[in-house]
Amino acid sequence: MDDIIDELEWRGLLAINTDKDELRRALSSGQVTIYGGFDPTAPGLHIGNLVLLVTLRRLQLAGHRPIGLVGGATGLIGDPSGKSSERVLNSRETVADWVERIRSEVSRFLDFDAGEASALIVSNLDWTEPMPVLEFLRDVGKHFSVNRMLDRESVKARLEGGGISYTEFSYQLLQAMDYLELYRRYGCTLQVGGSDQWGNLVAGVGLIRSVEGTSVHALATPLITKPDGTKYGKTEGGAIWLSPDLMSPYAFYQFWLNVYDVEVPGLLKVFSFKSRAEIEELARESAERPAGRAGQRALAVELTTLVHGEEETRRAIAASQALFGRSDLTDVDERTLAAAVAEVPSAEVAWDSLFADGETAGAPPGTTDPGGGPRTVADLIAEAGIAASKSAARRAITEGGAYLNNRKVTDVGAVPAPGDLLHGRYLIVRVGKRTVGAVEVTGAMSG
Repeated sequence: MDDIIDELEWRGLLAINTDKDELRRALSSGQVTIYGGFDPTAPGLHIGNLVLLVTLRRLQLAGHRPIGLVGGATGLIGDPSGKSSERVLNSRETVADWVERIRSEVSRFLDFDAGEASALIVSNLDWTEPMPVLEFLRDVGKHFSVNRMLDRESVKARLEGGGISYTEFSYQLLQAMDYLELYRRYGCTLQVGGSDQWGNLVAGVGLIRSVEGTSVHALATPLITKPDGTKYGKTEGGAIWLSPDLMSPYAFYQFWLNVYDVEVPGLLKVFSFKSRAEIEELARESAERPAGRAGQRALAVELTTLVHGEEETRRAIAASQALFGRSDLTDVDERTLAAAVAEVPSAEVAWDSLFADGETAGAPPGTTDPGGGPRTVADLIAEAGIAASKSAARRAITEGGAYLNNRKVTDVGAVPAPGDLLHGRYLIVRVGKRTVGAVEVTGAMSG
């Protein structure tokens, strides 16, 4: 598509915006400088932030100049949007550390060597911290009506609940000042953010109009939600982080691989850089042959590569295939295997209780016991939680559907050997094609 507004609209990335025709003319008549903000209120970014990152990247690919603003100042304050209670303020040291982490993460998605469209990364602490409070109140505060500020939904919700501090109430003034500062420094005339930030976005548009007498633009992307209405940025286990030390590339890959079929077309439109024709073909293939999961695989590969790089994606694919019996587990490196083990049902077993030669003290002769070895593969299948009981595990072995490290187990009394341990500590058990579990062996070999 030649028109970036048409492109964003087709992808479902236009939730709210200032005058669309005027914005279209601005984007089609020459280069526009755009900014998106990221507050360091957590140790990293998650896939909710990825919507903004890929939108900035799309705009840069269309020839425009993106600015990634990291909120070194606003991160110290806290945004009331979407919050039902006052945010716990983090220390300056914590926020400063998060600023650097997020600055690094944002930098991975933008091109800093694109000529006139080269990206910038800035922190609003640079202009906010030196500003005297009287200057802030006179030069910024006087342009805001408290009545209009009180009309904001996020503020109303807080006033009807436990109240809101002046600290968080002032957040919209600080974000508006960011837009004014970027307009003055870099000629920035478009701010992009999530739809929950719309009040903050238009506050900046209004401030620039009041102070500079100039019209600028705002564009809000929708909050991307699951079919049940919850945000994609969260799961039962926490956020879907973009940083590998907060969420492994393997777990990130698996997240996309396991989204529901109905979600695939919309997620491809929002996050993928594939063409419209490619996305429509993937959607058609997914609808006709859902078992092949072509859309999920394309999504998982592209986004893991975008966020973590080609090598980590290769490792994640190799581990996923090996875990489900389609390749050799011994080819999976230890770090990736550990990440994979963390994503399946598992149990910890001490070395001595797994490989002990004698029976457990006090146990009848010739028997095994959870407190001592040797443990059978059936025991381990049950302990890993992929069979309802030891008898169910033994039945799976008898029926030919049980595996240890992808090798079929045919003897209900089979026991693992120390040589079976992957990287000296892991055993992978499986029932059928897709029910996978793991055992992590702790402690050194005795004697």
